[in-house]
Amino acid sequence: MNQITAKDGLFRKDGVSFLLAFLMITICFALWGFANDVTNPLVSSFGKIFQISKFQSSFVQVAFYLGYFCMAFPAAIFIQRYSFKSGVMLGLLLYAVGALAFIPARNTGMFYAFLPAYFIMTCGLSFLETSCNPYVYTMGSAETATRRLNFAQAFNPIGAITGAFIALTYVSAGLDPTDSAERGQLMTSDPARFEVIKAHDLDILVQPYLYIGIVIFVLLFAIWLTRMPKTSDTGERIKVKTAVTQLMHMPNYRNGVIAQFFYVGAQTVCWAYIMYYGIHVFRDLQGLPEATAHEITTRYYLGALALFAIGRFVCTYFLKFVNAGKLLSILAVAAMVLLVGTIFVGGMAGLWCLVAVSGCMSLMFPTIYGIALTGVKENVKFAGAGLVMSILGGSIVPPVQAAIMDVDSDILGLSSLNISFLVPMICFLVVAMYGLRSSTHRH
Repeated sequence: MNQITAKDGLFRKDGVSFLLAFLMITICFALWGFANDVTNPLVSSFGKIFQISKFQSSFVQVAFYLGYFCMAFPAAIFIQRYSFKSGVMLGLLLYAVGALAFIPARNTGMFYAFLPAYFIMTCGLSFLETSCNPYVYTMGSAETATRRLNFAQAFNPIGAITGAFIALTYVSAGLDPTDSAERGQLMTSDPARFEVIKAHDLDILVQPYLYIGIVIFVLLFAIWLTRMPKTSDTGERIKVKTAVTQLMHMPNYRNGVIAQFFYVGAQTVCWAYIMYYGIHVFRDLQGLPEATAHEITTRYYLGALALFAIGRFVCTYFLKFVNAGKLLSILAVAAMVLLVGTIFVGGMAGLWCLVAVSGCMSLMFPTIYGIALTGVKENVKFAGAGLVMSILGGSIVPPVQAAIMDVDSDILGLSSLNISFLVPMICFLVVAMYGLRSSTHRH
């Protein structure tokens, strides 16, 4: 490892300070954390409001993460032609427009009208992640890049906790107390009453998106006014085809994209379906009313996100002493062991294991990202886009697990809900293999 010069450091490169730019961009990390975790808990709320299956509800995640996939490479082309700052600004604009699109979606009263709003919003998030991650990565010395990226990503769970808190304590708690079974009966016995309840609930559901849309417009204006130094590119601009060809011949990068796909899929289901798991434990196993079960599970969900946030800071510190790939593989194996408890032990112990998985996940996204970008040189923008595209895992994996959850049968005494967590367990196996490989190979 080369010694860091006086000109190069954590927030300084070629004698230029990136500290102010880093602070402004870090706010964006918190904002897309908010978007993810104001949405994940609402998957079950959509199912309750519209009386649809878990598989149908998972279309929220399909639309949400599909935007990442579709817009990542256009975002990379855009920031290569203009700048990281321009990419951030366009991302914020799309984010705000998508969030405000929840108002006309609510007015239709139709579930599928919300999906385009989610898609537009995450097209903006794709621009943000494609711009912000490599921008932060290049804001200082190469030696401190992974640590700097982990530090910026440490603010992501702060936004995530805020979003989840609003979704669970304001939105979900503000929904009409009529439980799912009674709503199902009202759909046929008293459709007018059902529509009144649905309209009330949708009014509550769209409010966080309205407010965050306004906040994003304020941040967009602030970043527009802020002078942000450009990072120096190594070499001249290259064509998309050339960049992709070169990247696909880099095993470390190629495997990193695959690992990121499976990690994001695992994170999405572990957080989105913790509500289903908790409600199953408290309502079906302990006999509590649905509203009470939901309220108690909310605390466990928020606890999982708090553990994730704490773990991000703790793991970032340990990266100073432990090889990133080795730590990644250790945490992935730990997550798999905990999911064994979730699947086969079940009950309260299984729920605690599922909560603890969040602590293991804290390091994974930015570390996979940082390892995968090692050695990509002038391809950093397109390499970042490929890693953002891998967030498609959050669109593909949830419907697979939801389809298993919808099977109303037990296998070897285990409910389909328990068995479904084999899906993230397999995902973490892929992450563990990547971490182990990267820790034992030169890139």
